[in-house]
Amino acid sequence: MAVDAAPRRRRSTASLPSISIDRRSALPMYDQLRRQILETISDEGLEPGDLLPGELRMCELYGVSRTVVRQALGQLEHDGIITRVKGKGTFVAPQKTTETLASGLAGLFEEVAARGGHVHSEVLRLEREPADERVAQQLRCAPGTVVVALERLRFVDGEPWSLSTTWMPEHIGAHVFGAELAEGSLYALLADRGIRAASGVRSVEASVTDAREGQLLGIGPGKPVLLLRSAMVDAADRPIEYFQALHRGDRTRFEFHLTADDARGPVFLTR
Repeated sequence: MAVDAAPRRRRSTASLPSISIDRRSALPMYDQLRRQILETISDEGLEPGDLLPGELRMCELYGVSRTVVRQALGQLEHDGIITRVKGKGTFVAPQKTTETLASGLAGLFEEVAARGGHVHSEVLRLEREPADERVAQQLRCAPGTVVVALERLRFVDGEPWSLSTTWMPEHIGAHVFGAELAEGSLYALLADRGIRAASGVRSVEASVTDAREGQLLGIGPGKPVLLLRSAMVDAADRPIEYFQALHRGDRTRFEFHLTADDARGPVFLTR
């Protein structure tokens, strides 16, 4: 019988390599300290979840004020290198994953699978409902038309990653009832039924979680998320789906691949 490997024990770094802060340098003291912490994380092979020395210990090590330490840590936290947990300490943060979902036809399942990751979906809601004005506009039907709504909490490598709701015309959404979506791709399911996306429009904007969204994503209310919206059509320009997905801002970075001969560049909208 196979024995499961023991979980990795978090490392605690009681001190950082000894350096002297050069008070005559053109580099601000907080930036010197920031660079040193970055070097330590790299040189020591520290991983997400490993504990760094506390603020007071850094003050003692480098003979700098707490203000300098907080400036350095604040910049590292802003850059997504560390995370600070009140009452527990400062930890190496999980690194954001680059995604190209906003600039291609792939779904989250295909995107993560391409880099060797695993996606698990928890279906929160699958039902027929009347289309509101936004959904009706995207699916090109009259408000109140019955559509199929699919809401899923998506996990990447076991961690809550995104919360998405997909609306489909009823004749397309009918294929989803009774289907296995926990470990599979919606796009692959539809493709097996001869329904394939040919083009679409996607947008990304900043948003924050409400109480329910924050609880499901495991980050709490009022936290930053990236809101991805997408409307897809088939080769005959018939609507296939419209979806909205909230991606955790602390785990996701969208990447766009551009070329000089693109017919149209990015379009920036305000509201």
